[in-house]
Amino acid sequence: MPYRPPTASIVTAPLLVTLAALASAPLWLQSVGLYQYVALEIVIWMIFALAHNLLLGHGGMPSFGHGAYFGVGAYAFGLLQQRAGAGLGDGVLGAALCAAAVGAVVAAFISHRRGIYYALLTIAFGQVMWFVAIKWHSITGGEDGLQKIQRPPLRLGEWSWSLTSNESFYWFALAVFALVLVFLWRLVHSPWGRVLRAIKQNEMRAAFVGYNVWLYKWSAFVLSAALSGLAGSLFAMAQNSAYPNVMSLHNSGFVVMMVLIGGGLVSFWGPVIGAAVFILARDLLGAYTEAWLLWYGLLFMAVVLFQPEGIAGIWQAWRPRRAATATRGAGAAGTTTEHKA
Repeated sequence: MPYRPPTASIVTAPLLVTLAALASAPLWLQSVGLYQYVALEIVIWMIFALAHNLLLGHGGMPSFGHGAYFGVGAYAFGLLQQRAGAGLGDGVLGAALCAAAVGAVVAAFISHRRGIYYALLTIAFGQVMWFVAIKWHSITGGEDGLQKIQRPPLRLGEWSWSLTSNESFYWFALAVFALVLVFLWRLVHSPWGRVLRAIKQNEMRAAFVGYNVWLYKWSAFVLSAALSGLAGSLFAMAQNSAYPNVMSLHNSGFVVMMVLIGGGLVSFWGPVIGAAVFILARDLLGAYTEAWLLWYGLLFMAVVLFQPEGIAGIWQAWRPRRAATATRGAGAAGTTTEHKA
């Protein structure tokens, strides 16, 4: 019989811990001096970081202009709502599809490249979309962006739930995050995900054994863009606006920093950790100094220089050492018992 690699279970301990910590956030945020909107923003950026890590961490494709697809989702949601009367479901789905369509076009041009050329092309396309967002006043509103984006109610049949408050909208965003988390967890542990990791390790060898490398890279980019657009639609509702700044190069740099500091190159959970660390550092350090980004930049440099595997990498390196220490301790105890006998 052919070998069938084991499939990852849907429910894992890290997944349960992550969802439990986020679900309990409204209960303890105020006690540490934060507010409800911080938790909402953390969840949205976690979705964006997970989407970006599908390329950078799992596929080895450095996209440094990914804020463009986050922005496309935000603008698409606002335009669908204001000009087509789209509701919550239609707007979110439409935003993800619009970002996927733009990502499909871009990926068609860059998926045959790799390394620094791939990264530079992602920056170039991202900057083009940012420039369009600023200059196309009749559609995007220019530098003022799209204002007065509403949070439509969640409707399931005859039942309706208002999302106007940050708390109610947080629960909706958390539900979306949970779905994205489970979907990506299964995806990266599927045969498709294993091929993507093989391409990351050696693109030429993956092509030699028969995989269509271009198609896998293209599909990964489209999926990542779609999920980034989904996060962008939630951000537009959270901010009640969409503006060109979300498509800028420095916004794209933020999500890269989240992935690297969290340890997305070595762990699926790195982007989740990195997004939480970034937003909390911004708010906690920002309360003491306007130069919070300087200190965060120094932290980023320290991680890259001394712990390139990120925070998740520290945990992964510590676990084998702990297991080895426990094994040596058990062996020593067994030897002592034998001598006494």
